[in-house]
Amino acid sequence: MAKIIDSINKIVTLSPEEELLFLSKTEIKQYKAKTILVNAGEISKYSYFVNSGLLRSFNINDDIVEHVLSFACEGWWIGDIYSLISKKPGNLFIEVLEDAEVVLLTRESQNELFTEIPKLERFFRILTENSLVANQERLMDNLSLTAEERFDKFCKRYPTIIQRVPQKQIASYIGVTPEFFSKMKSRLLKNNN
Repeated sequence: MAKIIDSINKIVTLSPEEELLFLSKTEIKQYKAKTILVNAGEISKYSYFVNSGLLRSFNINDDIVEHVLSFACEGWWIGDIYSLISKKPGNLFIEVLEDAEVVLLTRESQNELFTEIPKLERFFRILTENSLVANQERLMDNLSLTAEERFDKFCKRYPTIIQRVPQKQIASYIGVTPEFFSKMKSRLLKNNN
């Protein structure tokens, strides 16, 4: 549990009592690769903090094409925030890509913690702001950058993920087909030699 406490303490400092209270409101689970934690159409019950392993969120459109929204590795949070906050069925799947140890936090427990440890509201506000900034930047990148530039940014931004994720999921994340991605990667490798 040290990872999640370390993550929080980078932004706000919890006393030992507050750490224990926070941990008492969470649950740790182990999941095997390929486990689906959340299905589209379900109401999401948890935010997930990744202690170890790798997760992704994605949706599937009417043409049965996957669109990867995000990845989460050690020390990152992931969830269907729309569903969690609105308590309505979401449109995301959350899948375990590598065997993982995950900390689960319900929305109800989170709200209780906001009352009992007010500085946690600041922590989660900052997480949310960082997420909004990253999503806006990604949207602008998708509108203004070429596929090669988006891939280059992905490699620089997520160097620890690039070798752990199938190429078709990276292609989906940067918004291209697997076929285009394969050709683009071959072209980039040829140009770098």
